[in-house]
Amino acid sequence: MVAGTGAVRLDPPSFPALTSDERAFLDDLERRAVRYFDAQSDPATGLVRDRARADGSPHDDAHRNVASIAATGFGLTALCIEADRGWVPRPAAVKRARRALEFLDRKLPDQHGWRYHFVDLHTGARAWQSELSSIDTAWLLMGVLAVRGCFGDDRSIVRHATSLYSRVDFRWMLNGSPSLLSMGWTPEHGFLDARWSHYCELMALYLLAIGSPRTAIPADAWFAWSRPVVTFSTYQFVGASDPLFVHQYSHAWIDFRGRRDARAPGVDWWQNSIIATRAHRAFCLSLARKFPSYSADVWGITASDGPHGYQAWGGPPAHGPIDGTIVPAAPGGSLMLTPDIALPALETMKVRWGATIYGRYGFADAFNPKTGWVDADVLGIDLGIMLLSAENLRSGKVWDWTMASPEIRAALDRVAPRKASTSTSSRQALPASSEPAWHHGG
Repeated sequence: MVAGTGAVRLDPPSFPALTSDERAFLDDLERRAVRYFDAQSDPATGLVRDRARADGSPHDDAHRNVASIAATGFGLTALCIEADRGWVPRPAAVKRARRALEFLDRKLPDQHGWRYHFVDLHTGARAWQSELSSIDTAWLLMGVLAVRGCFGDDRSIVRHATSLYSRVDFRWMLNGSPSLLSMGWTPEHGFLDARWSHYCELMALYLLAIGSPRTAIPADAWFAWSRPVVTFSTYQFVGASDPLFVHQYSHAWIDFRGRRDARAPGVDWWQNSIIATRAHRAFCLSLARKFPSYSADVWGITASDGPHGYQAWGGPPAHGPIDGTIVPAAPGGSLMLTPDIALPALETMKVRWGATIYGRYGFADAFNPKTGWVDADVLGIDLGIMLLSAENLRSGKVWDWTMASPEIRAALDRVAPRKASTSTSSRQALPASSEPAWHHGG
């Protein structure tokens, strides 16, 4: 059954306590990811490089000074994590956050509040003729709101964060549609033809738009995008031919636990992403005859670098030129969703191949045990989703910081009200070893 559409379901209990070895592993994973965001951000702008060499060495000229606004959103959230964990003095983190938000608010080029996907690390100027990206602006705003929630006692941070959010004209990005947001705009060609019209990573974008202080779009927009259903083996979930990250990113900041769509079929998006992750692991196992490296404890394919360039690959259903490459961000981004299968996968990868794939910033972006290929790079967004997911598994703090935003809470309450019977403990999820009936089709 699709999550929340009538199957017999149980409210998931708390996570089992992490062992000391698991805590140590996650602590090291997070520290290395934070190291990336510290080392690869510009001190004056707060912008974060899109990618860097895994060993920390300078990149080639094409990427050396290119930042991603999505990676910057993850980097702002990383500041909160390192300050909260005491890895950097809180006053120093507040100072960095304040400086970054001031630059983003006053100097980063925009159109109607929307920001270019790729920008110059040091100046913020548009790079590579990239688009004003609606979804990447959303990830930037998620980081901005997390910082506002974490450092809310600093008036400058609150002022700039609120300004950044308020200035985004969500109605403009509708481009004449009553409810479906465009994927972006360029000065050369205007609005992109593509719209956010079917379930994917779009949930955070629509909640930001519905909750906007100045240019809110109708709550009906939440129900305008389609909800296609994927069936694989005994699993059934809302999804499409998209990589696994689409089931992770919105959850990294927004706490969907214990909520269900206000309209039929009333999808439970938290459970839906859990099912999608388990289905993805089963999909990888189905490929094991062709690619023997895939196993119960070694799995994961999501958008990443590959031996022949960046690939939006994965499944189910299968898409992209799957070649046996393993992407640590696939299980890593699902630590908060399915720790019982995600954590062993990462631990096994580190034990088996750690000497070649685990370094200064954590895991290389991707690797292929069959051919011996290991990506020379790490990507900010892939390290970022692992960092946030790990922190939510350990503490739930990223959810706490983001959900401190009244705009997000109000939007979520309108489209996916809380179920009165369900606890919202920050440790809530599936038990470590169970496959309850409501996970399966039939």
